[in-house]
Amino acid sequence: MTELAADGIPIAVTCRVLKLSRQPYYRWLASPVTDSEVVEAYRANALFDAHRDDPEFGYRLLADEARVAGQPMADRTAWRIASAHGWWSAFGKRKGRGKGRKAGPPVRDDRLENEVTSRGQRAP
Repeated sequence: MTELAADGIPIAVTCRVLKLSRQPYYRWLASPVTDSEVVEAYRANALFDAHRDDPEFGYRLLADEARVAGQPMADRTAWRIASAHGWWSAFGKRKGRGKGRKAGPPVRDDRLENEVTSRGQRAP
């Protein structure tokens, strides 16, 4: 938008065309990146470095490595950042009970009717 202003197009017109309010634009112009975003970026870099060095670490061990590297954070913060970026342990997450498995043979109540001999024929 500053390039458009340099070309002589007013900021008010540019904001109206882009359907943006002027006040948030000027607020962003004064401070484009917040301090909390900078801190989170440093934490994410520390977590990524630890994950790249040892991909089988889970978020708790990644948080420990980040603390050693000088980026203190809670385990929950490490989980939030790692899950937002898709940094999971190389071993993967456990599947829930019964998920991802093939169904077994059908259950039959009438055992006498369904008995099969060794040749594959029904018993008399």
